[in-house]
Amino acid sequence: MAGTKITAILRVDPQQPEAAVIARAAAVLRAGGLVAFPTETVYGLGANALDSAAVQGIFAAKERPAYDPLIVHLGQVAELLQVAATCPPVAETLAARFWPGSLTLVLPKHARVPAVVTAGGETVAVRVPQHPVALALIRAAGVPVAAPSANRFGRLSPTCAADVLAELDGRVDLILDAGPTPVGVESTVLSLVTEPPTILRPGGVSREALIEVLGPVALLEQPVTAEQIAPAPGTLAQHYAPRARLVLYQGERRAVLATMREDALALQAQGVRVGLWLADEDLPEVAALDVFTVAAGPAADLEQVARQLFATLRQLDEAGVAVILARDLGAQGIGLAIRDRLTRAAGGHVIQVA
Repeated sequence: MAGTKITAILRVDPQQPEAAVIARAAAVLRAGGLVAFPTETVYGLGANALDSAAVQGIFAAKERPAYDPLIVHLGQVAELLQVAATCPPVAETLAARFWPGSLTLVLPKHARVPAVVTAGGETVAVRVPQHPVALALIRAAGVPVAAPSANRFGRLSPTCAADVLAELDGRVDLILDAGPTPVGVESTVLSLVTEPPTILRPGGVSREALIEVLGPVALLEQPVTAEQIAPAPGTLAQHYAPRARLVLYQGERRAVLATMREDALALQAQGVRVGLWLADEDLPEVAALDVFTVAAGPAADLEQVARQLFATLRQLDEAGVAVILARDLGAQGIGLAIRDRLTRAAGGHVIQVA
């Protein structure tokens, strides 16, 4: 799809969004248009979730396949039954604890939700975002807002307005620019139609935090293939990918770094431009290599790593590397979401180092 719209960009205060700016964006949504806006996780591409034609516009702008469903964003918890057929007690408990916030719940869908939103499935993914701009926009629009990440399908998610513009200029009506997003990875998607509840996509709310509230919480282990209807966004094997080929290394730190050094040298000998994605403290270990290296943040501060994950991967793409070698930083807390994004960016190409 070639860009055919004139995309407007409006600056908005991230904490106290200006009423006039929000009103303009809300009017675009009510008229069936597309608005890119910040959430606390990443920038989303929003349309009126109850307007099939508007939602089709999201799929066209992103070049997103119809089998990949969308998340519906609400302005407040009380609106849940507008899009979900039921609100079981467990959903009420989770909403009270985590909404507004980075948790998406998968529930039986209400009949009024168009099939395009749910990829024809019988469940709907829904959350109340925490970002003041997102909440103000949804409330002013007065409609549920379907919003995947504001990028072309399968590519790196946007964490600032410039990322959105680079991906979708001419494809959307309006971008609300409120600066960088504070979490940096998408929401956790939790299915409440399974027993026990199942994390379909790790994200901003940790598995540990959910277990504290719910007890046992399962984790979807196998990615969804293109032949299946995805149960939620972000469950496909290849997703969140840079242009460069990415390889993820897991194992004991020093052994992993030694293997990465060897592989980087071997690739260079073949004339391949290599980039490294590493924790800050790893940099001295590769200082002798003549490769483009990005510091992802300290391994002891995975929230910082998550916040700049997509930006650091974009740096590697912008440097023109052909292959990115990345070190896994564990699965504790938000580390599980970081591992998930890197694994999908690698298309499952993960090397276990003994």
